[in-house]
Amino acid sequence: MSAYSIRRVTLHDAAIVARHRLCMFQDMGQAPDELADDLLQASRRALVPLLASGEYVGWFAVNDLAEVIAGAGAHIRAQLPRISLSGDSVADGPAPLVVNVYTDPGWRGRGIARALMRHLMDWTIEKGFERVVLHASDAGRPLYESLGFVATNEMRWSPGRGD
Repeated sequence: MSAYSIRRVTLHDAAIVARHRLCMFQDMGQAPDELADDLLQASRRALVPLLASGEYVGWFAVNDLAEVIAGAGAHIRAQLPRISLSGDSVADGPAPLVVNVYTDPGWRGRGIARALMRHLMDWTIEKGFERVVLHASDAGRPLYESLGFVATNEMRWSPGRGD
């Protein structure tokens, strides 16, 4: 098994994060070929200011040739005040949304996504976030559950689509 290390994503990595985002949606069957380049370019454009402001943070796993083989990130989103999870105070800080968790196919099954998620989770503890949320694919759900994530009551409605 080849070695890898984990490093923080930088502003100069927006194109790689955007590629991972596209690949993740392609793996889930949610990125039609005719829209792939549009999603890639739109993601890159959106990521640059988020990386610059710190509203997006992420980590890459890199192999011993310094090639990015996997990544995971968090979009730090403002939230309205709410009752804290402990129920004894009002929480008003932002909440990280885990996004762009992706491992290149040749590197899957080696615990890399788990290691990236642990880095992300440790960072959220260090920063004092009360909660971390994510939307799990069917393939990712077992990993997230094993890390302690639990399903919530979130639902979705799309105007005009009925779903």
